[in-house]
Amino acid sequence: MAIWLFRLIPVDVASFVMGAFWRRLAPFNPRHKRALKHLKQAFPDMSADEREAIVRGMWQNLGRVAAETFHIDRLLQQDDRFEIDPDEITAQVLYEGRACVFVSFHSANWELCVQPAVREGVEITGVYQALRNPEADKALRQLRQTLYKGGLLSKSHQTARKIVSTVKNGGVVAMMGDLRETRGVQVPFFGRMAYATPVPASLARTCNVPIILGRVIRKEGVKFRVEGRAISVPVTDDRQADIQAATAQMHEVFESWIREHPEQWMWIHKKWASPGKSSSIKQARRASATNAVDRES
Repeated sequence: MAIWLFRLIPVDVASFVMGAFWRRLAPFNPRHKRALKHLKQAFPDMSADEREAIVRGMWQNLGRVAAETFHIDRLLQQDDRFEIDPDEITAQVLYEGRACVFVSFHSANWELCVQPAVREGVEITGVYQALRNPEADKALRQLRQTLYKGGLLSKSHQTARKIVSTVKNGGVVAMMGDLRETRGVQVPFFGRMAYATPVPASLARTCNVPIILGRVIRKEGVKFRVEGRAISVPVTDDRQADIQAATAQMHEVFESWIREHPEQWMWIHKKWASPGKSSSIKQARRASATNAVDRES
């Protein structure tokens, strides 16, 4: 019923109202303090007022995303809302059907990062974290089916087999790259070590394809700029070092992009490793995610 009601409201109106609503009320959420803490650690020289304005801007953006989610299938068809800026390798993926691992992060309306590929008829296979509520998860999958015509797969060992097969057969796999993954690797991020998933780098290295980093910038209201930037995974005799280097490079790009528009990124992520905690167990499990990809290769 909520989906039906939201789809009755024009997307520009729904986005504006929900953004304003979240900007006013979300600061009462305990996560507001967490976001301020993370922002202070990332920008220690920034004033408290500036940090408060950025986090409120973050909530406004997230409110807009919440409303826009119900209109994704319609937004994908409205080219006038998008500016597209691909680099050379990203253009090859869009217009020449080149295989790749597409990696985005939670900036602006990240769901729309695949819009250029969808409009060009690229069948993308998406990987996501399933919701605990099965009915909510089903509704989410239905809303996203227009984006991921190659399928939307929840994380599992069976998914590892499917995505390796997809990329090796010339397909495109998309996933988020800025989520916390304590069983993954640690890389520098805003001057501290942060948890990161090694799966994109492992998959790209296994299948010998580039990683395309994508970002969405909210320009004004429900208008966006979509950019693509390719990076390659080094291939040496030390596989783990290659994956570590590529994952660190991804986060270096993410950090530079976040610094440009800090109010559009999700500062509520528990992204960083806690200082002083023993990492021996995590280090022992570090390769578990990448090993699943390798076993299926």
